[in-house]
Amino acid sequence: QVQLVESGGGLVQAGGSLRLSCKAPRNIFSVFAPSTMAWYRQSPGKEREMVASITSSRITLYADSVKGRFTISRDNSRKMIYLQMNSLKPEDTAVYYCNQVREDSSTYWGQGTQVTVWGQGTQVTASS
Repeated sequence: QVQLVESGGGLVQAGGSLRLSCKAPRNIFSVFAPSTMAWYRQSPGKEREMVASITSSRITLYADSVKGRFTISRDNSRKMIYLQMNSLKPEDTAVYYCNQVREDSSTYWGQGTQVTVWGQGTQVTASS
């Protein structure tokens, strides 16, 4: 049974913005509200990494690479979390996953949503 459903991914130019959403349609309020929710991402050849998290008391934590650009929020009444992503960079390209850790420590993942950021090119310096 699908517990978490992400949406909002897409293709965006570097410097642009996207807003990801994650809903927990099968959660009841008393399950969702105490949960710690988070966004993770994984790009090809790399390990999955935590991007941002938000506790039941709305304490947030961000990866250094996204601080000042991304904002995580939650709406318990709608059983949803969001990730506002601004000033996107090509290195933000990844599949973004919603994560839930419930009060009983059970963990759930969404299916993921692809975010692709295209830029004007990447400078490569070669030396010998």
